[in-house]
Amino acid sequence: MMKENPSDLVILDIMMPGMDGYELARRIRAFSNVPLIFLSAKDEEIDSVLGFAVGADDYVTKPFRPRELGMRVRACLRRALAPSSSVPSGLLSMCGIELDPRSHESSLHGKPLSLTPKEFELLRVLMEAGGEPRSAAELFERVWGERADAAASNTVMVHVRHVRQKLAAIDSSSGFIVTVWGVGYRMNAE
Repeated sequence: MMKENPSDLVILDIMMPGMDGYELARRIRAFSNVPLIFLSAKDEEIDSVLGFAVGADDYVTKPFRPRELGMRVRACLRRALAPSSSVPSGLLSMCGIELDPRSHESSLHGKPLSLTPKEFELLRVLMEAGGEPRSAAELFERVWGERADAAASNTVMVHVRHVRQKLAAIDSSSGFIVTVWGVGYRMNAE
């Protein structure tokens, strides 16, 4: 249905008949960057981490406050519909990785990378830092546009792992993103 009738935003539960929300989110992410919010009774940290790992933009637990959910929907839509003029126009290039913020295209050694919007932004922030480390809290605040909380470092860690996996699928000979213990992450500019 989504391929035939694109949506502006998707709200998914995790526990659904036939297919769980994680799998549906994976399938949606295979063809769309639509803002995606999980709304679930599952309130363990691992549940939200898995939600973000499959491409969610937000995770809300039940019971929820309707006005808060409405504000989260508006925030996701605002980020998704932000004018392209707020995105840097220059092509970023480092370690064989190229990112074009205008077209939202990315490649490694000329081979396309299939990055979710959050993965793309995470990689962009790290590349713009030019090899200087960035803390998980800073990355979370810049990529998710929210104040970092206790779960922020786990969210960033999961997204970094996914970007690393996608880069390694094309070129496993180099560690493109380096963990700087006690500090955060940086691009391997060597």
